[in-house]
Amino acid sequence: MLKMLRDYLRLLLFFTGTLAGLQVPGFVDQYGKSLQAHLAEAKQQLAGFQQDADRYFGGNLEQLIAHYAASPDPIFSAGGNNVSTMAQRQYVLQDAWQRFNKAIYTPYTEILLHPLPDIRQEVWQHYSHNVLLKPDAMAFGLVSGLLLAMLTEALLSLIWLLCRLPFRRRLSA
Repeated sequence: MLKMLRDYLRLLLFFTGTLAGLQVPGFVDQYGKSLQAHLAEAKQQLAGFQQDADRYFGGNLEQLIAHYAASPDPIFSAGGNNVSTMAQRQYVLQDAWQRFNKAIYTPYTEILLHPLPDIRQEVWQHYSHNVLLKPDAMAFGLVSGLLLAMLTEALLSLIWLLCRLPFRRRLSA
């Protein structure tokens, strides 16, 4: 009976690890979609200014921003700072999007090592738990479940061994 209970607990631990592991690809997927949406919005916000840069400065947005900044009108000058901020944000988002899509593993490394904090926080706050039935998500989940079960079993075996160790010395003496 005790062995059967232990086997069921082992299965429960594996299943829990698998379900938790399946959440990682879901989070990565939602992060990517949020990153893409923010990039599209940034491009849309900057589109009118880019048209002005195309028309008057041969497409050079930096020259348009410099023109705004050189204006003696403080409102016009402040507008140049706002355009500069929007252009910088678009650049950051575009760079993050390109790094995110380099290879099959880069979305995971980008979220782990170089996430955009505001987007990661937004996704974390609005994350809807889901189970992606894609091969990479299932593999990630199964590996997570297996690792969690193996590590827990190894830890429990070590604890059991350490608890029995003082009694073995007494019996052999």
